[in-house]
Amino acid sequence: MIKFLTKYHKWLSISITIFILLFAISGIVLNHRSLVSLIDVNRNLLPEKYQYNNWNLGSVKGMVKISEDKFLIYGNIGIYLTDKNFNRFQNFNAGFGKGVDNHKVYKVIKTHDGKLFAGTLFGLFCFDDKEGRWEKIPLKLRNPAIMDIIEVGDTLYVLSRSFLFKSTDFHTFHKFILPPPEGYDNKVGLFKTLWLIHSGEIYGSAGKLIVDMVGIIFTFLTITGLFLFVNSYRLKDDNKKRRELIQIQKSQKWNLKWHNRVGWINLVVLIITVSTGMFLRPPLLISISTERVKKIPHTILDTNNAWFDKLRGIVYDDSKNCFYIATIDGVYCTDVDFNSPLKYLYPQPPISVMGVNVFKKVNKDEILIGSFEGLFLWNVNSGSIHDYIKKKPLEESGNNGSQIGDELVSGYILNGDMEIYFDFNKGAKKISGEKNFPSMPPEIKNQPMSLWNVMLEIHTGRIFEPILGLFYILIVPLVGLTLLFILISGFIVWFTVFRGKNGSI
Repeated sequence: MIKFLTKYHKWLSISITIFILLFAISGIVLNHRSLVSLIDVNRNLLPEKYQYNNWNLGSVKGMVKISEDKFLIYGNIGIYLTDKNFNRFQNFNAGFGKGVDNHKVYKVIKTHDGKLFAGTLFGLFCFDDKEGRWEKIPLKLRNPAIMDIIEVGDTLYVLSRSFLFKSTDFHTFHKFILPPPEGYDNKVGLFKTLWLIHSGEIYGSAGKLIVDMVGIIFTFLTITGLFLFVNSYRLKDDNKKRRELIQIQKSQKWNLKWHNRVGWINLVVLIITVSTGMFLRPPLLISISTERVKKIPHTILDTNNAWFDKLRGIVYDDSKNCFYIATIDGVYCTDVDFNSPLKYLYPQPPISVMGVNVFKKVNKDEILIGSFEGLFLWNVNSGSIHDYIKKKPLEESGNNGSQIGDELVSGYILNGDMEIYFDFNKGAKKISGEKNFPSMPPEIKNQPMSLWNVMLEIHTGRIFEPILGLFYILIVPLVGLTLLFILISGFIVWFTVFRGKNGSI
């Protein structure tokens, strides 16, 4: 039994060495997005699927008109000033800072008095006309991402991922917690719980540092394991001189001692990190996607905010004098004073768990909703839902209820008779009008990719899709299961054979 465990502990470890190192290093980077936001990677160094082409990859989310012949388009490319025919593009990102991650924009609006506000990954900004740059408005938020901004009367509403901010002077913003939904059970999604445990964020910055250490430990165990493997063959070389063999033996002893010690001391946290990570990607994700669990006490989940990290969009309905709030759990409505519990609206269009990318009122009774499930025109009065791209009712559209539809809608613009939606993979697609959206100019098309996003593609295994096709989704669960065997078998071998020997305990 011990020979079996020793043999496969060694050879399985060697077989997934590169994956362990990639997951460990990328995991550490992912825990510190703001810290690495200045670092970009040339897209030419990445597979073709990561190249900008026809305004794909979420490059455009929306557009706002600022004068008769001046428009701002925005999205993952940042903000660009253009004309009504989209013939010229001028960089409009001054003030956001360096690094394309700092240019990730979710919403831009122009207020009734001509002020420009932008909600970005790293906060709320107001454009200073005199300085010709965006100035950041300080908001007290753990996660600074601003998902949506609307103006109603003399009030500006700013939606973060967890809170609503209101301002009447456009300088001072008051933070509010939205009321819980009707029938709220004070539980949270199992997926969210495992996500926060895996990243360590469940215990805030201290938890992240602990998981960073886990990444370092995995790297240490992998490197010392490689030394043990290589040295075992070097010791068999009869041509080695005695002095050299002694040095190799010392190295072997040191590596064995600390490989064992660091491994067994941190075994529990290593297993927790691997196990939680396995369930954050398909196919294991499917088994937990709808499960809800009690909040873990004394963690960031243990909050009275029912909408922690769930808010994605807000729309005001002047005919009913109410707000519609788009969340990762669906769309809810509430009164203008936000006093009563939010009410879930049924029926409603399917929305991807990644949230809405298009959420706008297009007439008295209808809202246009777009996500990675598709683009739908929803009549909130009658409840009818029309597939806006396929031009047929939802019941006939063939939607199968999955979290990914046929069209991965990442943006939408309407400019005169030109109506365009943006598919994350395919880019700009015409809905109506005679003109197509113009080609991407080189200065935009050649934008790099943020280091954080590159690390995310590595950590999720998506970076291997061009090589493995759809089989890439098996990388995370297979590597996870293999790593669990390596950890457990290593502990059994240590406990049975090495415990107490040569100070390895």
